[in-house]
Amino acid sequence: MAKFMKSLNNISRCQSLYRTEKLQAEGICACHHAFVLCISRNPGRSQEELARELCLNKSTVARALTHLEKYGYITRNENPSDKRQFLVFPTEKLEKILPDVRKTAKEWNESIIEGIDEKELEIFHSVLDRIEKTAKAKISEM
Repeated sequence: MAKFMKSLNNISRCQSLYRTEKLQAEGICACHHAFVLCISRNPGRSQEELARELCLNKSTVARALTHLEKYGYITRNENPSDKRQFLVFPTEKLEKILPDVRKTAKEWNESIIEGIDEKELEIFHSVLDRIEKTAKAKISEM
């Protein structure tokens, strides 16, 4: 199992290098990529909801959102029904770069599975989904 986790971590780090290289002109690095996609998919989510969906702690989310806000990619508005909570929205600037962010993700994904048969990918995704569900369940038990 140690080899499995090492491989996943290496793939993730390679993906980070790729995304950072492709999106650096926009002021977006790999750690912001998931936020951009998540926020654009569901505008108006709270920082806490983002933390849960991305499996990150609240302080990591706050730092990433501060960066995105500084660059004009998001706005954080007070939740009218809970003044302690902030809701996150994409700006026009984020919507403008979104096609490039999506294209970068698609290019990466397609390039790393090149030459792998569809049936193998189905099995791999099925097993990976089960492992992910187990991992998330373990974390929510904490």
